[in-house]
Amino acid sequence: MARRSLPLLPPVLIALLVGMAGQSGWVTSAKAAGVDIAHSRVSIVFRTMATPVEAPFRRFRATINYDAAQPEAAKAEVAIDTGSLDLGEPDLSKAVAQKEWLDVARFPSSTFVSSSIKASAGNNLMVFGTLMIKGKAADISFPVTVKTENGANVFEGKIPIRRLTFNVGEGEWRYTGVVADEVVIAFRLVLTR
Repeated sequence: MARRSLPLLPPVLIALLVGMAGQSGWVTSAKAAGVDIAHSRVSIVFRTMATPVEAPFRRFRATINYDAAQPEAAKAEVAIDTGSLDLGEPDLSKAVAQKEWLDVARFPSSTFVSSSIKASAGNNLMVFGTLMIKGKAADISFPVTVKTENGANVFEGKIPIRRLTFNVGEGEWRYTGVVADEVVIAFRLVLTR
């Protein structure tokens, strides 16, 4: 049973990730900047039988237009390959791709599209938009921290979601005693210099 419960949570996380990862690129000011995939990550964090689990997505892409002088004009689009969720064991990763969880055959990607971005205190932004997981859309908002490391812009954040909102974990997997309903999509996106 514990083996089946692990695959349930990762699909929820994948769906949640909706998104904050990027492969195609970000634009800061007037210059286009790609995302350094080797140093960027998007993952989901969930609890199965009260044990926290973190699982990364191995493939994602993002397009972000951002000018620090005009954050309100920023736009972001993120797509995550839901079949790339890596639970650390091939059988579990395969189970999460099934219909009850992420249904990768019908919904190969989860997406996030921003509707607005607002400057917040310090180097923080508040991002608003639509997250689409498993064909279900939800309006969400979340904070993002922007910083510079070794001359590169870094965007970090966490997006809390509920897997059942997106039908992640159908049938017997709707029970939240084995895999919690709460999932967090965590991201760290490093722009190339």
